Amino acid sequence: QRNGHTVLDFDQSTDEYAFFGAVLPRNYSGGGITVSIYWMASGVASNNVVWNAAIERHQNDVTDLDSDSFATAQAATDAAPTVDGEHPVTELAFTNGSQMDSLAAGESFRLSIARDANNGSDTMAADAELLRVEIRET
Repeated sequence: QRNGHTVLDFDQSTDEYAFFGAVLPRNYSGGGITVSIYWMASGVASNNVVWNAAIERHQNDVTDLDSDSFATAQAATDAAPTVDGEHPVTELAFTNGSQMDSLAAGESFRLSIARDANNGSDTMAADAELLRVEIRET
């Protein structure tokens, strides 16, 4: 918790993941999607964070949910907020097709969000705090 806001802490030195289940809206028209990660730094920080996001499609009577089958993760690097308590928004774009694990309208899926802490470009010496995730068609 941070001032009544629930956050998920992602360590500065260990890759950590969070998983969210959802259904792609039935009015999805077949374009790409953008995943927006709203996040904060644990205290005053500087340098960059590398975020990864990946999608795992769940086809009825086809997908084995006892095994992971995520598409290749998309990555984005973002600068730490310059003021404690501010929250940047990092956007990761997915094109329709294999980047989205061929997800279709009305299908169930999992979204994996990870901090790639061992990536050489991830240089923020503080925990990253995941605040919100938005998924929208782009």
